[in-house]
Amino acid sequence: MKAIVSGLSLALCTLSYAQELTVPPPGYTDVIKRSDLVQRENQQFPLSDQSNSGKWTLNAQFTDEFDGQTLNTKRWHPSNPSWKGREPTFFHKDNTRLEEGELVMSINQHGDTKLPKGYSHSSGFIKTKERILYGYFESEAKLMDAPWVSGFWLTMGTKDWWTEIDIQENCPCVEGQRHDINSNLHVFRSPKEHGNVKKHFSDPKKYYHPDEIQKGYHVWGLEWNKDVIRFFIDGFMFREVENTHWHQPLTINVNNESNKWFKALPDDSRTDQEYRVKYVRVWQQSQ
Repeated sequence: MKAIVSGLSLALCTLSYAQELTVPPPGYTDVIKRSDLVQRENQQFPLSDQSNSGKWTLNAQFTDEFDGQTLNTKRWHPSNPSWKGREPTFFHKDNTRLEEGELVMSINQHGDTKLPKGYSHSSGFIKTKERILYGYFESEAKLMDAPWVSGFWLTMGTKDWWTEIDIQENCPCVEGQRHDINSNLHVFRSPKEHGNVKKHFSDPKKYYHPDEIQKGYHVWGLEWNKDVIRFFIDGFMFREVENTHWHQPLTINVNNESNKWFKALPDDSRTDQEYRVKYVRVWQQSQ
């Protein structure tokens, strides 16, 4: 009887989660409703600010529509020059290509290349060659329906200063994570004039999206200025944080990777899945 009741509870839970929620499930900060989401009227401005009340100006140096034949290597590193990847997935440039106006990241396209010890699979990673301080960052993407995390994030690490802003970090193929919208802020270390942080801290939050996010394209956004950091999904601001520590110029990163904290470990039956990105756009305001 206990097993039957447990099964019934699970079925009801699954049914309710397939519907739009008004109360966050355990472990979630809040829910996002379909009525919150914004319909795009133009491609000129951020989805959350279609009338451009924020007076945003496109920064062409950091914006990429991925409409060329090959990756713009004047703008991007075609892989990560300083990080091999989180084992067992190695970052390899051959997993990244442009196709039909999109950036496409695949798995195991490294051919006969022998991977380093500890690595059994390969994935894609691009990062900007230059750093940027503050702005509005937006990407429209369809995440992988396979156990690798799809990411869109900002970071920079030096001897004295290392911070990170995770705009989008999700593995929606995993049961129980299909509706997750994750965001996070990290400070690994910082100099005295920027908080004097000696021990890493982070501030992860998880929100419930009404759709299974691996099934379609969604728009992730970040507004970052000296006072506040705001996270957006499909034009809706779901999180706002006082900017206490994130004043370091950062690189923009797009990747897919293994990550045991998200249960994102390789599955050889699903290596045909892809992470597809329509664009990365950056706007800034006059200082």
